[in-house]
Amino acid sequence: MLNETLHPEATPDGLAHFRPLVQSGHHGPDSGATAGTLVDKYGRRITYVRLSITDRCDFRCTYCMSEKMTFLPHDAVMSFEECLRVVRVFIGLGAKKLRITGGEPLVRKDALWLIERLGALPGLDNLVLTTNGSQLDRYARPLFEAGVKRLNISLDTLRAERFRRITRIGDIGKVLKGIAAARAAGFRRTKLNAVMMRGVNDDEFVDLLRFALDNELDLSFIEEMPFGDSRGGAAYVSSEETRARLAEHFELLPSTEDTGGPARYWRIPGSETRLGFISPHSHNFCASCNRVRITARGELYPCLGQNDAVNLLEALRAGADDEALRQRIVSSMGIKPLGHDFARQMEASQVVRFMSMTGG
Repeated sequence: MLNETLHPEATPDGLAHFRPLVQSGHHGPDSGATAGTLVDKYGRRITYVRLSITDRCDFRCTYCMSEKMTFLPHDAVMSFEECLRVVRVFIGLGAKKLRITGGEPLVRKDALWLIERLGALPGLDNLVLTTNGSQLDRYARPLFEAGVKRLNISLDTLRAERFRRITRIGDIGKVLKGIAAARAAGFRRTKLNAVMMRGVNDDEFVDLLRFALDNELDLSFIEEMPFGDSRGGAAYVSSEETRARLAEHFELLPSTEDTGGPARYWRIPGSETRLGFISPHSHNFCASCNRVRITARGELYPCLGQNDAVNLLEALRAGADDEALRQRIVSSMGIKPLGHDFARQMEASQVVRFMSMTGG
């Protein structure tokens, strides 16, 4: 286990002798807890797992990875069978939602084999996938048939040359074909994710929302997070600034909708499009955090904005049975902090890994 907490915090009152637990049985009418629910020391229920199945990608987005990345050797990455074991144990602990991420998950050979089996797991209510869209022209229909409920597609610009600069090697034509293929396959409420970057794409926010409206897509704007070689404060655009800019062109109505993730949503009258803002800097969502991340090499990160992790792959390859794996996951709740503090890392990131290594 790594032990590199960035900002050690005081133990909450009454929790000096905390031991991570799994709630079971009835806990009163207001607890909201159900049997087999994983709970951290602040009472937050963990029901959402984000699983990266590869650190590799066919793009090299500037905010996600270095231009000359060194990728993991194949034997350092969890096998599909290991991924299935981990997910099964999490379902037994109360996880209901699973997001497959990367890198770009669809560039991993035979990724569909794993996704089909994940989609068939009893107890998993919501299987979703984050992708750059480059492979959807080939895989949208089999993904839909495998039980993937929803897609998130990264799209930071609609301009071909700018897209090439941001991704370094990407072709926006493939992504646009992928978006069309997803709709043709039967996917609805596909969501576009756009990272807000000053001086890069901040002149396109209105165009991106119009594109989403015209194509019956949801759209979330994301404040850039300080990972790896992030440009820090120079690139930062707040959700409030973008929302104010969009309000000059559209009527925006606040919504109480919750998809189980960190976005806060707004609606545009006359449209089904949901406009979301993910604000890890200006309005962090830590108080309601219900998720953990697992990297392609089996590291369980209870918090995206910290360096602390528990190594699940080590346990798997040492012959741990499901109960031992379960206990390791339960124990990880002891290092899930109250929250992250990206605002203190604007100029000098203290999370040294790239986003592609954690899973987008």
